[in-house]
Amino acid sequence: MAAAPAPGEIRVASPVGRWVVLTTVLGSGMAMLDSTVINVALPRIGEDLDTDLAALQWTVNAYMLTLAGLILLGGALGDRYGRRRVFVVGIVWFALASLLCGIAPNAGVLIAARALQGVGGALLTPGSLALIQASFHPDDRARAVGLWSGFGGVGAAVGPFVGGWLVDGPGWRWVFLLNLPLAAICVPVALRHVPESRDPAAHGRFDVLGAVLGALALAGVTYALIEAPGRGASPLVIGAAVGGVLLGVAFVLVEQRRADPMLPPSIFRSRLFTSVNLVTFCVYAALGGFFFLSAIQLQVVAGYSALGAGTALLPTTVLMLLFSAWSGELGRRIGPRIPLTVGPLLAAGMLLMLRVGRGSASFGGYVSEVLPAVTVLGAGLVVVVAPLTATVLAAVDTGRAGLASGINNAAARAAGLIAVAALPLLAGMGPEAYRDAGEFAATFRRAMPMCAGLLVLGAVIAWWTVRTPTAAAERERAGERPECTVHCGIVAPPLEPERER
Repeated sequence: MAAAPAPGEIRVASPVGRWVVLTTVLGSGMAMLDSTVINVALPRIGEDLDTDLAALQWTVNAYMLTLAGLILLGGALGDRYGRRRVFVVGIVWFALASLLCGIAPNAGVLIAARALQGVGGALLTPGSLALIQASFHPDDRARAVGLWSGFGGVGAAVGPFVGGWLVDGPGWRWVFLLNLPLAAICVPVALRHVPESRDPAAHGRFDVLGAVLGALALAGVTYALIEAPGRGASPLVIGAAVGGVLLGVAFVLVEQRRADPMLPPSIFRSRLFTSVNLVTFCVYAALGGFFFLSAIQLQVVAGYSALGAGTALLPTTVLMLLFSAWSGELGRRIGPRIPLTVGPLLAAGMLLMLRVGRGSASFGGYVSEVLPAVTVLGAGLVVVVAPLTATVLAAVDTGRAGLASGINNAAARAAGLIAVAALPLLAGMGPEAYRDAGEFAATFRRAMPMCAGLLVLGAVIAWWTVRTPTAAAERERAGERPECTVHCGIVAPPLEPERER
């Protein structure tokens, strides 16, 4: 087997550079695809397995729970043992869990298999972005991140279309079985063309206790939010909520006191890093809620087939495919503040989905009611996604790329997890709401403004807190010497990585 090129020297335009982009996009795309493709399959899964809304929420959230809870550990494993190695292990794990999802005989097995999928996703997702950051020449990293974000976003957006085609055709189980051939392509390409990289400073014990506490905290809060509509303020629901909060407090205390924490509190001393992760949480909470509810709204209320519902969201895919690389370059030129402010405000145009109702399944209804909403949403995602990802990586040292991408991904996945769990409760959806068009339409109208409000909040946070010169001043006050040779070329003026202090 030919030796892979040295990390940090690959150019995007080279054959090897294209292979690296391909395998990282395929790997992360599998995880992102399954986080979105499942939405259009939910009504059919509920009918086939005879489940209520809570079981459908768990089908989505079991995956998000383990992914969000363990993704930081996955990034640390990559930094220590090799990002390519952990990335490949994650792909294989994810594929095997997908097989189990595809043959699940009931909702309980499906939910458990989805949780196992999340473990694989936690291994491969941070590794894909860390490999991009570590493999490419500094002058090409912004473009590579833009390509990764764009095509990765396409994988997430195309999920509803592919899922709808599979659900209406061979059946919803093939939504999961599709991952097997993708993994069969990704693994050999990664082993042959992607250089191995790791953080030479990584040492000490892994923070297993922190990972467990974080996952259990999310599980307790999620359980309480999902089960509250059906069980009410029962002792079990209240106990889960209180337990989740207490476990969250314990997680913070443990991370502050450990010598080698999974989530080093010092990394949040960077104002830029902290701010961008807050924006990430707001944006991805809104998107998680939107895609979960809209896929059901289009089928249950508007009368779309699964394929029709997926196709209805296709303009978002096209926009991200065409313009995300350009957006990454724009962010490099003008800095992150404007894209991170304008993008969420534009995406808040998802409120146009409130016009969708009975009759929207006709061509005229689609053009006048659905298309404007998904087009404006896609334009907003184009503006915000690539600069958001690039700015997170620019705020830390390259050697901590696995940790940085892990934290950012954890924020995104936890946001989607909380949104899917909380929105039905806040909107007043009952356990059987997805079976009743009238009830679901009424609650959908209450939920969409909440999603748009999260986007507006993210824009406000970006406008008031993302200040590139301030970040540089923070480093000067800390006595750090700028190292222009390692800057990622993400924003202008040049923004060198902020080291953990």
